[in-house]
Amino acid sequence: MNRRTLLRTGAAGMTLLMSNAAVGRLAAQEASGQVVIGFSQEPTVMHPHMPHIEVDEGIHFNLFDPLFIVDTEGNFQPSLAREVPTVENGGISEDGLNWRVKLRDDVTWHDGEPFTAEDVKFTIELNQNPDFNAMRRNGHELVRNIRIVNDHELTWEMAEPFAPYPAILSWTFIVPAHALADAENPNQTDFRSNPIGTGPFSFGERVAGNYILLNANKDYFGEGPHLEQAIFRYIPDMTVLYTQFRTGDIDVIGLQGIQPDRYEQAQQIPDREIVIAPSSAVESITFNMGNPLFQDPEVRRALSLALDRETIVEALYYGIPEKTESFLPRESYYYNEKLPEAEFDPEKAAQVLDEAGWLPGADGVREKDGVRLAFKNSTTAGNNVREQAQQLIQETYASIGVEMEISNLPPAVMWGEYWMMSQFDSVMVGITFTTGPDPDVSNYLHSSSISAQGGAGQNTWQYENERVDELLEQGGRMFVPEKRKEVYDEIQRLVHEDMPFLPMFQYANLRGHKTGLEGFDPNVNVRIETWNLNEWRWA
Repeated sequence: MNRRTLLRTGAAGMTLLMSNAAVGRLAAQEASGQVVIGFSQEPTVMHPHMPHIEVDEGIHFNLFDPLFIVDTEGNFQPSLAREVPTVENGGISEDGLNWRVKLRDDVTWHDGEPFTAEDVKFTIELNQNPDFNAMRRNGHELVRNIRIVNDHELTWEMAEPFAPYPAILSWTFIVPAHALADAENPNQTDFRSNPIGTGPFSFGERVAGNYILLNANKDYFGEGPHLEQAIFRYIPDMTVLYTQFRTGDIDVIGLQGIQPDRYEQAQQIPDREIVIAPSSAVESITFNMGNPLFQDPEVRRALSLALDRETIVEALYYGIPEKTESFLPRESYYYNEKLPEAEFDPEKAAQVLDEAGWLPGADGVREKDGVRLAFKNSTTAGNNVREQAQQLIQETYASIGVEMEISNLPPAVMWGEYWMMSQFDSVMVGITFTTGPDPDVSNYLHSSSISAQGGAGQNTWQYENERVDELLEQGGRMFVPEKRKEVYDEIQRLVHEDMPFLPMFQYANLRGHKTGLEGFDPNVNVRIETWNLNEWRWA
């Protein structure tokens, strides 16, 4: 339906004729203008099911759609599915074992092919494929007997009840069977550089080291898009990123955003809106537990005692984020408020190392059995606040006889195999552990999720604890929040004791955009602010 037809029908005719999909398509046909989004990291992987980092999802959310999404209130809303399956509507059986999903019948892929139930079946089975280097198999590996009822309906069975699966599906972007099913090697396809989705934007071009261009999908089934183009520009130097936001070269400053020391200054920039966006990401010092140094629990304990979290938060981040002891966000119902607060006591840290047999060597660096207590710490080069934090930590660690070498890398290198395949010693990193509002963290803490050991997941610190594995599996089978909380409280307690990583603070992200940009809506349940780019528009 075009604008001329609508004008002829009049208001009454419009009410009768226009479905939500028609409204969305009309908006897309009227899309105008562009938005330039500045990210401090370069997207690495265009395929949404291969191991990736949060910046990649800034692209994925706009090229692809899941069956349903999570809104800012933590509620599921239908996307490719006509409705969110529940026990009440018959989509999920009372025992959680049988699922029935009804799909929209008005969706097409960017190449014009129709979206069908075969695509959903293929996506789930791709994540089950042992030959595919999947981002996560957790949840998907429980799906059995997928049956296509018709082009827009399918059913499946679960090997066991799994409470987190709706949240996992809300982050499972559906990919096209017709473009991927015949690939000899699912890990080596043109899809990685030329993706095809159903999303509000289609892939335009990529200039490595510079930008990614997305074009409006004018046949999109949902709202929008209201913008004709979206340009994601990567600017790894945080000072340059801020300068380009201040001068207007970019419209939105995202991901790492505005550094805290510039917050007051940024509020004075004309025609800019500064937003303190909620985030579930937790900043931590993480250890590679595959490194023999960090397999000694007394070393990890001493490094925690010598970590000055208070100064990092107050002096470097201007008190904007909040210290934390857990990997779960404070907003979560499942957050354990009873975890003991970390101490800062360098003298006690030195005593712990003395008692553990780590004694000062000739150069002042501690040694044990001929091994020096020396390691590298890495993060993204150009992030000046993190670099200042590293220098503070380096100085404190040196005072107790520990040598920490700062070894930072460009984002594309840092978060590639170096991170995903556990090639680091230690890392300063911010991570969102949860999937939407669900507390399941199997993808990060279960021993089966260690990519460097052949697993599928992001347990990059190679953490292994049999009891934590058992509790994660138990929590995944529970549906009563009060009972489930007891399990996740215990998981948090055990991880807090084991210290595979040292949580420092939960992020409160400083974002900024030009005045007049509407639809910018921070969502604590996702990892990136461009999750709803289809709703953005210029006033």
